[in-house]
Amino acid sequence: MKKINKLRSAEWFGRDDKLGFIHRSWLRNQGHPDHMFRNRPVIGICNTWSDLTPCNAHFREFANIVKRGVYEAGGFPLEFPVMSLGETIMKPTTMLYRNLVSMDVEESIRSNPLDGVVLLTGCDKTTPSALMGAASVGLPTIVVPGGPMLNGKYRGTDIGSGTATWQLSEGIKAGTVSKEDLMEAETCMSRSAGHCMTMGTASSLACMLETLGITLPGAAAIPAVDARKKVMAHLSGNRIVEMVKEDLRITQLLTRNSFENVIKVNSAIGGSTNVMIHLLAIAGRVGVDLVLEDFDNLGSDIPLLVNLTPAGKYLMEDFYYAGGLPVVLDEMRKELHMDVITVNGKTLGENSKEAPCYDREVIASKEKPLKHKAGIAVLKGNLCENGAVIKPSAATDSLMKHRGRAVVFETIEDYHARIDDPDLDIDETCVMVLKNVGPVGYPGMPEVGNMELPEKLVKKGVKDMVRISDGRMSGTAYGTVVLHVSPESSVGGTLALVKDGDMIELDVKNRSLNMDVSAEEIEKRRLAWTAPEPRAKRGFVNLYINHVEQAELGCDFDFLKGSSGDEVLRDCH
Repeated sequence: MKKINKLRSAEWFGRDDKLGFIHRSWLRNQGHPDHMFRNRPVIGICNTWSDLTPCNAHFREFANIVKRGVYEAGGFPLEFPVMSLGETIMKPTTMLYRNLVSMDVEESIRSNPLDGVVLLTGCDKTTPSALMGAASVGLPTIVVPGGPMLNGKYRGTDIGSGTATWQLSEGIKAGTVSKEDLMEAETCMSRSAGHCMTMGTASSLACMLETLGITLPGAAAIPAVDARKKVMAHLSGNRIVEMVKEDLRITQLLTRNSFENVIKVNSAIGGSTNVMIHLLAIAGRVGVDLVLEDFDNLGSDIPLLVNLTPAGKYLMEDFYYAGGLPVVLDEMRKELHMDVITVNGKTLGENSKEAPCYDREVIASKEKPLKHKAGIAVLKGNLCENGAVIKPSAATDSLMKHRGRAVVFETIEDYHARIDDPDLDIDETCVMVLKNVGPVGYPGMPEVGNMELPEKLVKKGVKDMVRISDGRMSGTAYGTVVLHVSPESSVGGTLALVKDGDMIELDVKNRSLNMDVSAEEIEKRRLAWTAPEPRAKRGFVNLYINHVEQAELGCDFDFLKGSSGDEVLRDCH
């Protein structure tokens, strides 16, 4: 085992000059004794806690548990806050601030006397933002995912966060759900600490972390309020101290092979399309050449093994009791790079070898999968020159090949104003098109791609329609929804040129998405098109608009590609 010769924190605390005096003496006002500053790995605990982020509201306690583990292993834990992103609270969308938080994390780590880092993450964007920031510094890093809520309980049945919201909303339109029903469900759905308990974005990203080897094995599915999650936090505090001593860095874990594993596992679990954008951004920080087509080439033939909503029936609590992600990894042993190293120093294969499955209703075997092909399909065509995506496992089979008349909504406000108008010229064969909700256009690329269907069609019993946008959708959502159209409409992508009545052709099998309009007519429309006014002319939002990349590149800022390492070139005095 490799041992480091000098701690990074010694540049702050190991000096006997004026600067060493300054760095140590001010910290002493918290009661730290002499020996804490001498040859002990300093571990930063990056806390995304906030009362405004319900998924992460239990992290105060978790930070203290991690500290216990760090102290026990001979380390010096120092907790620090970063901006927290509450998916269910923040407007206009947390995606607008993911890159900002990644900068907060990166600069907080680099500028302080830290030898290793523990990231406390849970709600959707807190996970990729923290990982992006930490990856750009490159210190030994371990993640403690906050865990899912317990299953929602409503009138004798389980209900899943997010997915049940869309279902109840459809019931309101159909007249089968009353406002009283909705209020009762509201009190039943979120009944413990933790993030969404469906296989939404937060759960998908927790599985991403475990597959990347950035968490201790088995961490992804443990419910937030289960005592075993606290044990995992304590052991993570132990382990990060050893990782510093071994100089096992995050950059050694984030390899091309580990990214390929995530693509395949995300398919097998029926994971969120949002994983694509975040994984592309993380890869960009560590110089791994990952492209949109990799998700189709590597993941589209993977069978669906996990029976969780929205692609299936059960919830994350059930997934944990059935054996969790190690079972899936073991089932996929022949498809994965099992020799990749993980934070505990063992390989992914060693961590998941012969993992027992306790419920085949929840986790299917590779021989008897829920679906033989899952994954995410990447579409190309004159409507999405740089790509668009669709999640077949959450879509309607009969709509996978469809030709329909476009009904166009220029903005999200236009959609809300007209969607339930009885006079709207639309039927179930039409294709709903929503513009100007991409990275630049909204700004921030919100989760509005799973547009609700017109009330008059819902009352007729229509359950699904083809929907197309340059936005995203929640990982808890479902339907025949084409997302991430690139280039987006606000920067002049062909989506901006679609008109009411244009015929749209979707062919998922052949990976195509086109509008049946001649190239000459498209060019004519393009010449007449005028870019919309920017949504902001100052501050962070203006910075975002001017520097965010398109969906197929991960929506990171163009100036954040790569990393700056952990070196600090100048002292503070």
